[in-house]
Amino acid sequence: MSQVNESLLTYCEQLARKARVASAQMALLSGERKNKSLMRAADLLVEQQAEILSANRLDLEAAPQYGLTAAEIDRLKLDEKRIAEMAQGIRAVAAQPDPIGEVISGEVRPNGLKIQKVRVPLGVIFFIYESRPNVTADAAALCIKSGNAIILRGGKEAVHSSRAIVAILKRAAQEFGIPEDALGQVEVADREAVGYLLQMPQFIDVTIPRGGKSLIQRVATEARMPVIKHYDGNCHVYIDRFANLKMAERIVVNAKCQRMGVCNACESLVVHSDVAAEFLPMLAERLAPYEIEIRGDAEVCKLLKDAKLASEEDWGTEYLGPILSVRVVPDLEGAIDHINRYGSKHTDAIVTNDLAAADYFCRAVDSSAVVVNASTRFNDGGQLGLGAEIGISTDKFHARGPCGAMELTSYKYVIVGQGQVRE
Repeated sequence: MSQVNESLLTYCEQLARKARVASAQMALLSGERKNKSLMRAADLLVEQQAEILSANRLDLEAAPQYGLTAAEIDRLKLDEKRIAEMAQGIRAVAAQPDPIGEVISGEVRPNGLKIQKVRVPLGVIFFIYESRPNVTADAAALCIKSGNAIILRGGKEAVHSSRAIVAILKRAAQEFGIPEDALGQVEVADREAVGYLLQMPQFIDVTIPRGGKSLIQRVATEARMPVIKHYDGNCHVYIDRFANLKMAERIVVNAKCQRMGVCNACESLVVHSDVAAEFLPMLAERLAPYEIEIRGDAEVCKLLKDAKLASEEDWGTEYLGPILSVRVVPDLEGAIDHINRYGSKHTDAIVTNDLAAADYFCRAVDSSAVVVNASTRFNDGGQLGLGAEIGISTDKFHARGPCGAMELTSYKYVIVGQGQVRE
């Protein structure tokens, strides 16, 4: 191992060790102190937004050299409105009940032992994410609220923005006695740093990667601690034979076009054959101003002259841009089979006025969120009342769907006796 790698290993070990020490202190903090720190952080983000915007401009200027797409640049960009939303998300996290110390369940056993299942922090969270600076604030706020220490490793594309945000969050934390090392940040660009930290389960309790598929696959392969994964967002909307087609049109346009470069945007449309001839031309007209390219099956190409024939790969692709795959199916079961085969278990929606069809869809589709008569864009921590999220897990263990403060906790059993011994 070269001297440079040895130095990097030492740096990573010190960072992780400090986070471990800070996590023990975080577990003992009162909810009031954590909340005051978060409220102060929200105020400082707005008060010092010029500092953040200046840093963000540096990232935007560097974006072309990283080959970022228009959607990726949109995710990277900050403005006054987005900073205000970032601050409001932190305030919403602060306003929630403190999950730590909650008694999940309790009972008194026949021998008099009092048993309580009590919510506790996970400990140290290693969070690896790409070029979305607002996620820095969300993740840090959620970890403070849930009594965890966090090590942040953002993408190089947002390095200046993330540093500015973390510096402001640390100022607020220090004012209220939050350990400085509870908000750790990997300050080196070397990708080997991630590899070293993934090999430190003695310091890090869980890793959460949020970004492209290759990043998540790398983390899942290399990590020696549990990983909460956020895989692709190949989200579907199914238009049932009993759908209100005007409603369906509005939902699809919003789900696809409101913001294309996000994980809960619609990437695939499935349409019942009974309504395809009426619905698809109407939808294509509404999508035209957004310059959406439609890649469909033979039936779709027959109904829409500008549609391109979809490949097998298209059905499973998260485009994050102006492309939509479209398939016509003969029935509800065909739609569910298609979604469960090609979907990414993220968010899938049905538009229908048939309550039985909606109920069956919700039970049969195996995704972190199923939606009835609304846009897939609602599978989001803020929209679901979590204030913010550190990611949307497509796993089933330990958390699923948007991961807020509650999902960043575990539990312990507290057993209280009066001298009982086991016979």
